[in-house]
Amino acid sequence: MATAKKYSVCIVGSGNWGSAIARIIGENVKKSDLFEERVAMWVFEEMIGDRKLTDVINNDHENVKYLPGFKIPENVVAIPDAAKAAEGANIFIFVLPHQFVEGVCKQIKGHVTKDALAISLIKVPMGVDSKGTGLVLTSSVIEEALGISECCVLMGANLANEVAAENFCEATIGYKNAEHGKILQTLFHTSYFRIAICSDCQTVELCGALKNVVAVGAGICDGLGYGGNTKAAVIRIGLKEMVSFAKEFFGGGHDATFLESCGVADLVTTCYGGRNRKVAEALAKTRKSIEQLEAELLNGQKVQGPPTSIEVYKLLQTKGTVDQYPLFSTVYRICYEGLPPEDLVKNI
Repeated sequence: MATAKKYSVCIVGSGNWGSAIARIIGENVKKSDLFEERVAMWVFEEMIGDRKLTDVINNDHENVKYLPGFKIPENVVAIPDAAKAAEGANIFIFVLPHQFVEGVCKQIKGHVTKDALAISLIKVPMGVDSKGTGLVLTSSVIEEALGISECCVLMGANLANEVAAENFCEATIGYKNAEHGKILQTLFHTSYFRIAICSDCQTVELCGALKNVVAVGAGICDGLGYGGNTKAAVIRIGLKEMVSFAKEFFGGGHDATFLESCGVADLVTTCYGGRNRKVAEALAKTRKSIEQLEAELLNGQKVQGPPTSIEVYKLLQTKGTVDQYPLFSTVYRICYEGLPPEDLVKNI
């Protein structure tokens, strides 16, 4: 990255997590000489009554649909055109539903220089690779789509509303280039949002994706009225499968990474709160489909755990290791093959 000029930041996405992050970024760029004060935020345009969402954000400085009750700094500018939002930026923060990543990257590619830096806050893999030997991580998709050398990742025990309320929490930034890790640590770190940086980038990202599958299992426990002992067992088994998966399909990773916020902390908080647990609890109670429950419960948002379980299960089938991952496999079968939720504990 060039050092002669300040870094200009573009936030790609504006849901509840994106808006919570915008609150942090908007304040932090004003405190450091590294960054331009204006922050562009790409917003998928929607109508809020008779007003455009971008107009609401830019005039009322609040995302009233996805993060009501929390002000967004006035230097964060909502822009409905992704290409215009990207103009002049050299740090891109991706925090949007995974299914929109490739399409948005195509829109902004012509405005991204090769020395630009990206960071993904997206906790869903993009599928199984063409050889059937591993998951395609979102960070690698962004790197290839934009033609840049590095997309870092930020994962951690970070429920959006709690971060917006400035409740103390931690997050882990995974990097390949140590200088980039330090720049991003400066961009995100606050007194209540403590950032650690880690060179074990793939494991950091894997933790963020796989813990959502475990959270579905935890939510099913809640929906069936099981107690804390059962839920703790599901979390332990889930963590064990996360570690095994990282070692089998991504060449290892450091055990210590699982003790960072991206690992056990994110796993615990997601299994006790957040949309994956919430939808899974409702699934166990109502037996409705994931799609129905998203529509009823999430106000336009999506769960990450069930679609991640699809990709994980495909990979396990290809490798013939389904039986070695009973929790991951059972979560998939409950979500998509009609397996009764009561079979969760029996199968693990």
